[in-house]
Amino acid sequence: MTSTDVRTRPARRTVSPLPAARRARPAVQRGPNLTLGAGPLARTLALAALAVLAVIWLLPMFWAAFTALKSEQDASDPLHWIWPQGGFTLDAFRTVIERGDLPLWMLNSFFIAVAVTVVTVAVSAMAGYAFSRTLFRGRRWLFTVTMASILVPPQLLIVPWFQQMLTLDLVDTYAAVILPQTVAPAMVFILKKHFDTIPRELEEAARIDGASHARIFRSVMLPLSRPMLAAVSIFVFIGAWNNFLWPFVSTSDPALMTLPVGITAVKDAYGVQYAQTMASSVLAALPLVLVFVFFQRHIVKSVATTGLGGQ
Repeated sequence: MTSTDVRTRPARRTVSPLPAARRARPAVQRGPNLTLGAGPLARTLALAALAVLAVIWLLPMFWAAFTALKSEQDASDPLHWIWPQGGFTLDAFRTVIERGDLPLWMLNSFFIAVAVTVVTVAVSAMAGYAFSRTLFRGRRWLFTVTMASILVPPQLLIVPWFQQMLTLDLVDTYAAVILPQTVAPAMVFILKKHFDTIPRELEEAARIDGASHARIFRSVMLPLSRPMLAAVSIFVFIGAWNNFLWPFVSTSDPALMTLPVGITAVKDAYGVQYAQTMASSVLAALPLVLVFVFFQRHIVKSVATTGLGGQ
């Protein structure tokens, strides 16, 4: 065979078996799409179910506001519970505001709720970071004890807390109301799981630059955890704002009463006054509604980015 024959012979074409295998692969049998809201009928049913649930959730709020706009006589009259005989009035709101107690109770509740939120989020974030990114002796045992404390009802701790406040001579002070509420094992667990989702490469890069644990926590972890910290802060704030049992037990000074305690004290002193009680409840709920409206984006973002929404 000469070199000319080699040059003129056409090159043999090699056929890759991959395309043929791909063509021979059977199609995956997919079942029907059962996602709620995928089709027109499913979407209509989903919207109808959400509308019913929204009405059920909003019905007590509408009833409270509806009762607060009545007079005391109409509020206790079962024959005119839909439309008051004397018409709607703002006398209940005017009475609870002019009495002078409600602004003080709201100020106390706001101060205590903010203090509890700041201390709880700070302590829970540091504890969650320690459990997530540091190794120390007894770490697993301490984390197990922390998780087990979630199962303990707060009502069982009322007597030990009160004895501690008596020992520290803190009864009838703001510190007595604030300090026991700053212990939140559930928030430690949530923040620990959130810190676990942050890539360790970011921490290692900061450590190469000479950053300590405190610098990494302050400059890396906290900025990346703003949505989760906002969601935790809202939940802690709402819990501290609505807390009744511990502020009722730890204080007897009227100047330290919070909104739940103050509303109950007025009801016990003057009897059941439905319109004024509902007016106080509506005014007490307004700050929580505003907080949730302004920060609901952070709650949705925290749920969507941390796996709590099933992702």
